[in-house]
Amino acid sequence: MKTRVGIVGPKDSVEIMNDIAKEFEDQMTPVCFEYKNSIETTEIVEKNQHIIDIWIFSGQTPYTLAKRSSSNQLFFYLSLNGSSLTKTLLNIVYNSKNDLRNVSFDMMEERDIFETYRSLNISYEHCHLYEYHGVTPIDQIIEFHSTLYNEGKVSVCVTSLSDVYEALTSQGIPVYRVTPTMANIRSTYKSALQQWEALNFKQSQLTVMLISIDNINKIEKPHSFSYDIHRLNLELQSAILTFTESISGSFLSIGTGTFIIFSTRGSLRNAGDQSVRLLDSLSLTTDFPANIGIGYGDSALAAEENARLALLHAQNYNSNSAFLVENNGMVKGPLNKSKSISFEFRNVDEEIGNKLKECGVSITSFNKIMSVQRNLEKQAITAADIAEWLKMTERNARRLLNNLTNAGIAKIIGQEAPATRGRPRNVYQVGLD
Repeated sequence: MKTRVGIVGPKDSVEIMNDIAKEFEDQMTPVCFEYKNSIETTEIVEKNQHIIDIWIFSGQTPYTLAKRSSSNQLFFYLSLNGSSLTKTLLNIVYNSKNDLRNVSFDMMEERDIFETYRSLNISYEHCHLYEYHGVTPIDQIIEFHSTLYNEGKVSVCVTSLSDVYEALTSQGIPVYRVTPTMANIRSTYKSALQQWEALNFKQSQLTVMLISIDNINKIEKPHSFSYDIHRLNLELQSAILTFTESISGSFLSIGTGTFIIFSTRGSLRNAGDQSVRLLDSLSLTTDFPANIGIGYGDSALAAEENARLALLHAQNYNSNSAFLVENNGMVKGPLNKSKSISFEFRNVDEEIGNKLKECGVSITSFNKIMSVQRNLEKQAITAADIAEWLKMTERNARRLLNNLTNAGIAKIIGQEAPATRGRPRNVYQVGLD
């Protein structure tokens, strides 16, 4: 099935983009949306997102305006670079003989302008640039150009906006419009289609969710033990069935209090939010703690193996938690907590691997500590930090840090006073220099 690409911009840009889209007719179906004013972009996307797969905009302004819509689709825009500017400057010289040393520009990167002028051996010293800071009222950009021209500071204006071009033209101000080159349009199409294909592949990855209810076999009332367990198991199945239906999946009961759900990554979408919703639903059914492991994979076997690993991390972490293992082995979690970390259970650094063996710290523990340090965003960590994030005692956390320090994988960089009485805590930095 061809990709439905929404092309948005002023009439002249859309016509050029549509012409080049014909070169990709075996991959995409272009759907064109012309506007008279870029402010229309948000409404265009809002009304038509259900018939479009990806969007490509004629410039950064409509792209930014599209971000205001409720769509979470892939957005792309045609960027302006030195090649686009060179083409415009040649037009100025050929058509008007205006002095290129006194020009006003908008919506471009100063680096691109400077490098283009330098390559043409022209001074950029007396040129003026309106810097882009998000969506800017068109009137401000028009005033920027017109004021410079009327004060004699520039002899010609260069804009990337059709609205500005038309307004300045109506005032009799010499203005040229810089537009993306055809090569740029082609490369944008190629990039957009490749990213869409990659996203489709990722969304079609198989997903397995393993749900485990702990201690379900410890129901009291021995005389009704069997009936109570089966009754609770049926209630849990009902809650899980409702959830499974919402993500277009299928599920099996693989033992009392243990369930497996099969779906796709695209159907599950936000794994963290979904796992929270399921855990909340289970907590309304039983007081017994539940854990969830989510695994992604290119095959059912790989996804299930990752789900079992994720469930093990969840059970080792705490009750009522969820973890996820990506297809590449990255572990994320707990998904239902504000303090969530991502780490790998593999190591490809031989030096670190040897040092970890020497000090008796597992690769997983080391990667978890590194992830906590990254999350704290201060390149420093204490035993209290590790204990809080990884749900262990401070004593155990200190032992890990001291072992890493002795092996040369961590070092003490300072101390901090505890909130209550006691000895100052060592502050560590983990990782090789």
